[in-house]
Amino acid sequence: MKKIIVAVTGASAMIYVQSFLELLATEEIIVHGICSDAGEKVLAIECGKNSRQLPAVTKWFDCKDFAEAPASGSAGYDAMVVVPCSMGTLAAIASGITSNLIHRAADVMLKEQKQLILVTRETPLNRTHLKNMLSAHDAGAIICPPHPGFYLKPQNLHEAAMTFSWKIGDQIGLDMKGRKRWGSKV
Repeated sequence: MKKIIVAVTGASAMIYVQSFLELLATEEIIVHGICSDAGEKVLAIECGKNSRQLPAVTKWFDCKDFAEAPASGSAGYDAMVVVPCSMGTLAAIASGITSNLIHRAADVMLKEQKQLILVTRETPLNRTHLKNMLSAHDAGAIICPPHPGFYLKPQNLHEAAMTFSWKIGDQIGLDMKGRKRWGSKV
């Protein structure tokens, strides 16, 4: 059974973490989570809830506790998704700075050559953002800005978010029964 970490940082676009975790709740997968303080604030503003109210996650880790399992490669995670990924988190990951458990867990994923998907959220992008994306990519991360698949003709924001969540699921190798794809009858 796959075991993944979902990290939530303080960028806008909490609709994507909600839809991605809804998707994971339908899969046979172990999901652990880490949410930054800023992530908790934005989650409350955008969704009216805290991280413990999100679906699928069976264990939440304290973002400040470096003694938790995600701080070590021996914990055996298969993938990590940072959704949404703030530019500050991207910068820390790209620079190898591990000032909290999210940064450390991402560093572990890179050193263990495991999948690290960064759902970067900012617009417009400045040169530093682009350089950090390239640095993280060169270190092995997958940069996956949140762009819904409008060719699937989503009827509302939740459906649009789900089309993007399927893209994240593809990146970590999920089966995802019911996933719509290009060329399928919509």
